[in-house]
Amino acid sequence: MRPRAHYDGRKYRNPNGSAGNGLWHLLRWATSSKRQRWPRRIDAERRHRLPAALPAGAIAATFIGQSTFLLQIDGVTLLTDPVFADRVGPFNLGGPRRVRPPGIAFEELPRIDLVLLSHNHYDHLDLATLRRLRRAWDPLLLTSHGNEAFLRRNGFAKVAELDWWETRANVGPLQIMLTPAQHFSSRNLWDRDATLWGGFMVQGARKRIYFAGDSGYGGHFREIRERTGPVDLALSPIGAYEPRCFMSRAHVNPAEAVQIHLDIQSRQSVGMHFGTFQLTDEGIDDPPRALCEALQERDVPAERFVVPEFGQTILVPPV
Repeated sequence: MRPRAHYDGRKYRNPNGSAGNGLWHLLRWATSSKRQRWPRRIDAERRHRLPAALPAGAIAATFIGQSTFLLQIDGVTLLTDPVFADRVGPFNLGGPRRVRPPGIAFEELPRIDLVLLSHNHYDHLDLATLRRLRRAWDPLLLTSHGNEAFLRRNGFAKVAELDWWETRANVGPLQIMLTPAQHFSSRNLWDRDATLWGGFMVQGARKRIYFAGDSGYGGHFREIRERTGPVDLALSPIGAYEPRCFMSRAHVNPAEAVQIHLDIQSRQSVGMHFGTFQLTDEGIDDPPRALCEALQERDVPAERFVVPEFGQTILVPPV
C-alpha cells in the first residue's frame, strides 16, 4: 500500500495525526490503576430468542456481547467483531475472562454471510471464533487494511480488506465502507499500529447502519456524517473509558457517545463494548448509568440511545 496521510509505509496514524497509546502510557496506567471489582460471573438476565421474521424494510441488531452484534438487513446476515471465546488474549489462555455469556449461543446463530472485523485487538478479532464460523458457513471476512495477510496466514481464504473511505460493493445487495476511527492496533509488543483500525458503514437499499468499532472522540464522526449522510442505526461503544488520562485517546466515554449520536444524526443508537470483559477501571454498571445521565444533560430522549440486554434484538422499522 502506498503511503497516505494516515500511513507512512510502516505505521498507521489516527485522523488527527496522533499515534495510539504507547508502552509508556500503558505502564503509567498499570502503576496507578484503581480498578473497581467486577463480578466473576453474571448469568443471563433472561433468555432471548431471535425474531422469526423481519418486517419488510426493517433492520435488526441482536447484541451478543462486547462489540459483537448479529445484524440482519436486506436478506443479509452479518456479525460484527465476533467473539464467543471465554477469554480474550493470546491462544485464548490469558487476558480478561468473559463475565457474561454470549447473548445468543453460537449454535443458535442463523447462517452468517459476512463478518466485519474493525481491528486486530483480541476482544475484536478472535481466531477461535472465526474458525468456528469458517467450519459452519465460511463467510466472507471484511477487515481493515493490513489484516488480510494475517488472516490468510491463519488459514482463511475468503478475506478482503479496506482502507478508510474505501467501499466494497455488491456484498449481496449491500455496500460496505470502512470509516476512520481514533484508536490503535497490536496483538503483541512488536506490531504496534502496523495494521489499520476503523468502523464500518453498511449501506442497504433504504437503510444505513454505522458500526463504530473502537474509537476515541474526534472530528472524524462529523466527517462521516458529511460524507455518508445520517444513519438509521448506530452501534456505538460506551464502555472501557477509565481513567480518561489514558483511555481518552482510544475509547469514548458515555458523554462522548451521546455526542457521536448527535454528530452522525443517528435515528437510533445502541450501546456496545460494555459489561463483557473487564478491560479498564470503571465499574461494570457505570457505562449504562453514565449514559442515562449524559442523555438527560443533552435532552436526548432515552429511547433514541438504548443499552441492550445481552441477547436482545433492537428492531428499526421502515420509516
